[in-house]
Amino acid sequence: MTDQVQPNLVLGTAGHIDHGKSSLIMALTGTNPDRLVEERKRGITIELGFARLDLGDGRSMGVVDVPGHEKFVRQMIAGATGIDVALLVIAADDGIMPQTLEHIAVLQTLGVPTCVVALTKIDLVDADWVGLAKDEIHAFLATTPYADAPIVPVSSRTGEGVEDVRAALAEASKHATALHRSTALRQPVDRVFTIKGAGTVITGTLWSGTAHVGDSVEVLPSGKLSRIRSIQMHDQPVEEAPAGNRVALNLSDVKTDEIAPGDFLATPGLIQPTQAFDAQFTYLDTAKSGKPLESGVRMHIAHGTKEVLGRVLFADGLESLAPGQTSLAQIRLEEPLPVSMGDRFIVRTYSPVFVAGGGQVLMTHPRMRTTLYGDAEVLEALAAGDLQKACELALEAQGAPVTADQLAHLFGTDPALVGECLQAAVTNGSALMLGGSSSYFTTESGRQHALAVLETALKDFHAAEPSKMGLPKEELRQQVFPRMDAACLDLLLGEAQAANIVAESAGLVGHASSQGAAQQAEIDAAEVVLKALSAAGLVPPDVKELAAEVGLDQSLVRRALARLRDEGRVWRLNTETFYDAEQIDACRERIRAHLSAGGDGTMAGLKEVMQPGISRKYAMPLLEAFDAEGLTVREGDARVLK
Repeated sequence: MTDQVQPNLVLGTAGHIDHGKSSLIMALTGTNPDRLVEERKRGITIELGFARLDLGDGRSMGVVDVPGHEKFVRQMIAGATGIDVALLVIAADDGIMPQTLEHIAVLQTLGVPTCVVALTKIDLVDADWVGLAKDEIHAFLATTPYADAPIVPVSSRTGEGVEDVRAALAEASKHATALHRSTALRQPVDRVFTIKGAGTVITGTLWSGTAHVGDSVEVLPSGKLSRIRSIQMHDQPVEEAPAGNRVALNLSDVKTDEIAPGDFLATPGLIQPTQAFDAQFTYLDTAKSGKPLESGVRMHIAHGTKEVLGRVLFADGLESLAPGQTSLAQIRLEEPLPVSMGDRFIVRTYSPVFVAGGGQVLMTHPRMRTTLYGDAEVLEALAAGDLQKACELALEAQGAPVTADQLAHLFGTDPALVGECLQAAVTNGSALMLGGSSSYFTTESGRQHALAVLETALKDFHAAEPSKMGLPKEELRQQVFPRMDAACLDLLLGEAQAANIVAESAGLVGHASSQGAAQQAEIDAAEVVLKALSAAGLVPPDVKELAAEVGLDQSLVRRALARLRDEGRVWRLNTETFYDAEQIDACRERIRAHLSAGGDGTMAGLKEVMQPGISRKYAMPLLEAFDAEGLTVREGDARVLK
């Protein structure tokens, strides 16, 4: 029953070169993880090797054997990512070495929760020396999260202690908590190669989700889509592979030059790579320089199996961190990384290269800022693993309603998880859905704030433009809520109308209390405009000229003309030409009477009937309009009544 309740875990080795990691894995698993000819020739591990460890109780673990040489710390970081239990290998004859400090720092910073120490090569020293070595290791680990880690003496050459190491790992794995577990697929790529007849194959530790044959995956950061053709786990073909396992995926529709170690596989659309993220950062100073780390210096940032250059900027004006100190920080990258909330990362100094520390990703798409204002509490909740509290605090800090997708994008996590938190917040009364039933969430204070911002903006608009009814909805959105989408603004305006804050008329949004004055201004303008058109007769000015003539804003004149047309008091020839309707009615009657009496229907004959002295420029469009409406019809060069 135990094997059914245990998660799929990954064991990772750590330790200095020549301390016997690969030999111990060979003794435990029967598999030599040194795959490359060069590795076997030189006796060191250069690239990641992996094997399967039988724990002796029906369970097994995937094993990642990572490099120990100082030149390969970067590979060690790649291998340590995704590890649930660490096997720290320290040779009894050498003891703790400088690289051991870096390896422990990497494991600690990546959040590897459980560690077992294998004290190797005990066949080379006596019992007293083994005791001294154990004391040294206890003292070394006392200030780390692995202070209680079991220390197991072992010799891979003689076999002494090998089963004790296996038993210690079996016990440790019972209490380990698997990292990176969620329903969506995420896998960093550590190797890419081609198999004849199969095509492109990648390997890596499956961080989360389950890989199924036939699944679509997205290659990040390129965004190229691929499909899983086949899966191997522990060298055996399988139809699916759950998180926590070392897997090899045969991919279709992607060539080996289109994917590389350091790339990332994910459920399509799940992750948008970012060039900046907020994090909790700890400075470890494995170089033992004793110097503080300055904010903003150029560093190597390692995440998953990739390392890029970037800068660590400490929050709220903090200029530097002393060794061992922790701070909220914004990490700004020179290349995008596909990070998600909760991911661990390592920071190494630019030159010379040492592990400086690292931390945990909290927010994946933040604003570019280091002064946190209201974000500090949100980040602290995320650092504590309290997504529910973070969602509720973020709603307060956003300043506008958001969807679960939008908040999940900000945090870099599964929208379904955020949606559950937001629904829970509605249930407990700390949040509400805009409009009472929608996908937009906010708090009561957030709703009131948004309504207040809207009301102030409209009042300011009317103060500056007292004659205007309002402004178009899209213009209002861009001016007042540029980050709010149109659907959300519609819901907010609905609530504002219910609160008698806004009124909409003719596609314009205005303040409810100000539209009365604007309507009166429109009424007054209509009388002035009509008087001017009546005086102009059949040679009216265009709208621009009319506005200048009466001394009114052109938009107000257009609204006045629209009102007059709706009332039937003006007649519209086109968008720029309007007539006093009474003048047009009188003109029609004169033409009808003239033609009924057998009068001249040519242009010259009708011009004088229409209005003495009217030019062809004004007469022709009017006569064509009368033709179109059925008053007259043209026969040759003359017109007759229809």
